[in-house]
Amino acid sequence: MKILSERYEQYDIPQQLMAAGIYPYFRAIKSGQDSEVTINGKGVLMFGSNSYLGLSNHPKIKEAAIKAIEKYGTSCSGSRFLNGTLDIHLELEEKLAKLVGKDEAICFSTGFQANLGTISALCGRNEYLLLDSQDHASIIEGSRLSLAKILKFAHNDMASLESKLMLCEPDKNKLIVVDGIFSMEGDIVNLPEIVRLKEKYNASLMVDDAHAIGVIGQNGRGTSSHFNLTQDVDLIMGTFSKSLASIGGFIAGDKEVINFLKHNARALIFSASMPPASVASVSAAIDIMLNEPERMKHLWDLTKYAHQAFISAGIDTGKSETPIIPLYVRDDMKVLKLARILLDEGIFVNPVISPAVSKDDAMIRFSLMATHTYEQLDVAVEKIIRAFKELDVAPRFQRIE
Repeated sequence: MKILSERYEQYDIPQQLMAAGIYPYFRAIKSGQDSEVTINGKGVLMFGSNSYLGLSNHPKIKEAAIKAIEKYGTSCSGSRFLNGTLDIHLELEEKLAKLVGKDEAICFSTGFQANLGTISALCGRNEYLLLDSQDHASIIEGSRLSLAKILKFAHNDMASLESKLMLCEPDKNKLIVVDGIFSMEGDIVNLPEIVRLKEKYNASLMVDDAHAIGVIGQNGRGTSSHFNLTQDVDLIMGTFSKSLASIGGFIAGDKEVINFLKHNARALIFSASMPPASVASVSAAIDIMLNEPERMKHLWDLTKYAHQAFISAGIDTGKSETPIIPLYVRDDMKVLKLARILLDEGIFVNPVISPAVSKDDAMIRFSLMATHTYEQLDVAVEKIIRAFKELDVAPRFQRIE
């Protein structure tokens, strides 16, 4: 008897969407992740990538990856804890710690595992985790493994955070965990106020900079650098799959904390380590990011241009202030239809529907890369505005002459 098959045979939502021609996931790309990709033999402008600095096809990064494979092979064949630590892992961790202004750093195989391993190891039973309601799923999963008491506060709402801190026992460990740039909303965390509250209530603070490194801060150093509060943030987490053109993640902090995580974070100890090519790619990407500040400047020039274009057209972009621009539709089915229309028009965007967000926040997630041109952006904006009007999903159009 196929118990699992029988249990889940009624789950046919994907098949229903496929039959309707609006299934938007697992779209096969047959080219590198660049400002234009190939799907079904056609060129498509990519506005759904997290490669904010546009480094995924950079020749120096490819060269570094190839050289690493030639020297070390394709796999470490074990965990960092045992046989999977290479000299280049240690070199990268030293570079990352310096990048974000902390004593030490430790690399995980993915960003998800970095959050999972760190949060579950640092907070135990009868301790407290305070999470923004819009924190990334990896933070949520890490909190569930921690056995700590989880207190969620309203998104970027400092009064709500303080009300939760007041519920905590004063002498217990309290860890606030927030995204630096929120991955769907595109807004930046109110770090100065969180630091103030952290100090007032004797808590610790961890910032997930997955979408902030390469985007904000001095030469892309992230949220703490952006606010000049590096020394006030206890832990800085980052990923390599966005601006740094690879795969993996890291956590940086005081040497005592990193020492504990190296020997207690199960997601590190019991997972195979980052392969050599990925390690070398990240190291090369950091060098390019620091030595080519014009990339970040162009990214922000594009960002301001795109925000103004969408807002002028009457499209609701919420509180976004970064290269992640939510285009709110607030209707799941219309979001899926929009994604289909735009793909047919040669524009790749990400549909975000419930349960990833509430139904009232269903959106098209539009994201920029430093390799985009103004001409590409103009084409995308024009087609998106036309599609929004066609499906009548932006009521404010009626007030635009």
